[in-house]
Amino acid sequence: MSRLILFNKPFGVLSQFTDAGTAGSPRKTLSDFIDVPGVYAAGRLDRDSEGLLLLTDDGQLQNRISDPKHKLPKTYWAQVEGIPDDAAIQALRSGITLKDGKTAPAKADVIAEPEKLWPRDPPIRFRKSVPDSWISLTITEGRNRQVRRMTAAVGHPTLRLVRSRIGHWPLGGLAPGEWREV
Repeated sequence: MSRLILFNKPFGVLSQFTDAGTAGSPRKTLSDFIDVPGVYAAGRLDRDSEGLLLLTDDGQLQNRISDPKHKLPKTYWAQVEGIPDDAAIQALRSGITLKDGKTAPAKADVIAEPEKLWPRDPPIRFRKSVPDSWISLTITEGRNRQVRRMTAAVGHPTLRLVRSRIGHWPLGGLAPGEWREV
């Protein structure tokens, strides 16, 4: 029987079990939180992003989750600089032209700050002269830093990025660093 683990990846943690990075300054990895043999991440989440990461011991399931050809929706909460207007949100919904081509249309909405959100450690840097707001963005692709590049392309750089759902698996009430098997 396949194992599937839902993990709330904290900010600053690599989406892998080992760190082949710079010597002398070890970075936190999945092995600092999860001691389950034989599982590996189904997809990635950047070191400076937080939220839901799925891990499995089933190669076929891993492929269905992570391969963009399966178009599994992934929902993110993005705290962005400024307050996006209707034109910015419509551009996200239509697809954004990036250096590596046009993105597929996304589901995008301005939202209130998510209620179940934990404080980030370290906190984002606030600027008194620039307001911030939250966007919910659901994409079916998985390009490198795609959400950050999309929000920047419409004039609202991402300050904080939290993945809240992959397919029908929600982050739920998991605190940063917590995991559960489903």
